[in-house]
Amino acid sequence: MIETLKRNIKQNNTLLKFSSWLISPKDNPKPRLWVKLFFNPFVHKKGKGSIIRWRRSRIDVFPWKRFEIGKKCTIEDFTTINNGAGDVILGDKVRIGIGSVVIGPVTIKDGCGLGQHVFISGFNHCYQDGTKNSSIQPLDKREVIIDEDTHIGANAVVVAGVHIGKRCQIGAGSVVTKDIPDYSIAVGNPAKVIKRYDLEQKQWIKI
Repeated sequence: MIETLKRNIKQNNTLLKFSSWLISPKDNPKPRLWVKLFFNPFVHKKGKGSIIRWRRSRIDVFPWKRFEIGKKCTIEDFTTINNGAGDVILGDKVRIGIGSVVIGPVTIKDGCGLGQHVFISGFNHCYQDGTKNSSIQPLDKREVIIDEDTHIGANAVVVAGVHIGKRCQIGAGSVVTKDIPDYSIAVGNPAKVIKRYDLEQKQWIKI
C-alpha cells in the first residue's frame, strides 16, 4: 500500500511537488515541525537508553530515508544530522560529539565515538559542468562506513566514500580521503596510517 502510494507520487510531477512542499519548504531544506513531531517518531528507530540533545541541535531527518540509532547512544549539543541524501545509521553506544555534522549516507557501527566538530558527509556536490553553480548539479553519493570501536578526533573531516576499519584512532584535525584498514592510527591532511596494531605482539607498530 505504502509502496504503491510512493510510486504514484513519484510518477505525478504536480503531486510530487506538493508532497515535497508539505514536508519541507522549498528554499529551506529541513523537515517541517509537523513532520518532526507527528511523522518521524513512527518511521525512525531510536534504541533504548539513547539520548539526543534535540533543543540545541539540528536533527534534520526526513521520512523517505532511514535514521536509526542503536542502544545507549549520545548525540551531543549543536550537532547537525541530515539524511536527505542518504540513510544515517548509528549502532549501539555511539557518541556524536558537540558541534559535529553527519550527513548521509553514513553508517557508524557499535562503540564508535566522534570528538567535537567532526564533519562526515556521504556526498559531494558535482562540479563537472563549469558553466553551472555546483549547488544545482547532481549529487555524488558514496556511503561512509565507520566500523566498530573506532574513534575520530576533534575537527576531523571524513569525505564521501571512505571506509574506516574497526578499532582505529583518527587524529584530531585529520582529513580522511582514503580507506583506513582495521587497527590503525591515522593522522594528517590527507590522513596517513602511522601505526598498526599487531594482534600477535599485542602492541602498536610504527609503519
